[in-house]
Amino acid sequence: MKTAFKTAIAAVALFAGAAQALDLAGAKSQGWFGEQRDGYLGLVKPDAPAEARQLLEQVNRQRRAQFEQIAARNGITREEAAAVFAREATQRTQPGNYIQGPGGWIRK
Repeated sequence: MKTAFKTAIAAVALFAGAAQALDLAGAKSQGWFGEQRDGYLGLVKPDAPAEARQLLEQVNRQRRAQFEQIAARNGITREEAAAVFAREATQRTQPGNYIQGPGGWIRK
């Protein structure tokens, strides 16, 4: 079950970023948003353009749906699935991009 769970979490990472890979990577590298500790993307810079905000909302909707599916398949809560993803997303975040630390946003 643990291996299947990790595989499902990895699939979320690919699915959530694949369709908008260049846009997502570009928005992260611009510092507009970063990986939050709850598994979702968060707005780092309030002056991010509207299209970046729309991308953030779209990716977060996709992530939530995937977290719900993973949770249902593995008998865990959506929040638990999101927490596992958050740890892995933080590890995969490129240097220079933002992650949410205990005290706020930090550059990795």
